[in-house]
Amino acid sequence: MYKLFILMAISTILSFILTPFIKKLAITTKVISIPKDARNIHKKPIPLLGGLGIYISFMLVIIFKPGALSPAEKGILIGATFIIIGGFIDDVMEIKPWQKLLFQLAATLSLIYYGVTITILTNPFFVGGSYVNIGLLYIPFTVIWIIGVTNAFNLIDGLDGLAAGIALISCLTIFIIAIMNNRIAAAVFTATLSGAILGFLPYNFNPASIFLGDTGSQLLGFLLAAISIEGAIKSAAAFAIAVPILALGLPIYDTIFAMIRRKINGKPIMQADRGHLHHRLLDMGLTQRQAVIIMYLISAVLGGIAILAMQCNSRQSYFLLAIVMIVIISVAWKFGIFRPKE
Repeated sequence: MYKLFILMAISTILSFILTPFIKKLAITTKVISIPKDARNIHKKPIPLLGGLGIYISFMLVIIFKPGALSPAEKGILIGATFIIIGGFIDDVMEIKPWQKLLFQLAATLSLIYYGVTITILTNPFFVGGSYVNIGLLYIPFTVIWIIGVTNAFNLIDGLDGLAAGIALISCLTIFIIAIMNNRIAAAVFTATLSGAILGFLPYNFNPASIFLGDTGSQLLGFLLAAISIEGAIKSAAAFAIAVPILALGLPIYDTIFAMIRRKINGKPIMQADRGHLHHRLLDMGLTQRQAVIIMYLISAVLGGIAILAMQCNSRQSYFLLAIVMIVIISVAWKFGIFRPKE
């Protein structure tokens, strides 16, 4: 266990040291977020590319840790590199959604090539055995999961420290689950990623001096989606799907609600709006810090439930997930999450 904390500490120090240099790079190359409309919460230009520091720290620790890289590690590192390239280009010149999707797809296919896939699920139907082998559906299932979570973290990155903090909470949740389930590779990944995020957060928490940018928010989503496949595995190599849905729940639910809201109100699904949870909290009169802390707490509660679900059988874990979904949908409906708010 102490070796995992050493990896976390090294990653934290690297990220903390690298981030000021990344900030200077962003300023020098003019990769800066300039407020354009009401959806932008910040009022002054802020440098982007914060995800580069997290990426470099994560990569260095994983590559130079003792032992040869496993196929899963190679797939995740190659995939992360595709994500970073696409995110960097997007931060510099704002590429179109379908172009971002190509980089995300390339990253996901690298995972599939190296065997990081969802092939067996814990049975959500409770009949015909405890596990379900999804056969060739593993390809679209893995693609949907990875790209979905990647974009969920991209969309929730709307306040200082929000996406990074939620990613840290989710990462620590998966770390605990991996340790409890003896998934050593996932524990190494999450320990290292947690450290990289932790070293970045002091610069990103309100008032932020640097943003993650698409470079960082997509990276965090991709890595957590990929690592969760390795970490949320029960006996018979089955993916306990209820667990990562809970562990990564806040960005997932917020994204699904945004898609439903736009569909109900006749808006294009990809069209940005000001109806996300963090916008609603700000409209209630909360400060950025207060809104972010509330969302941290929600994410932590979901993480705790995910840890509990990992210790349950399939029927109990899906029952927990169903209860959580009913509560979240009810609260979202009450607070008008599905109503448009431009």
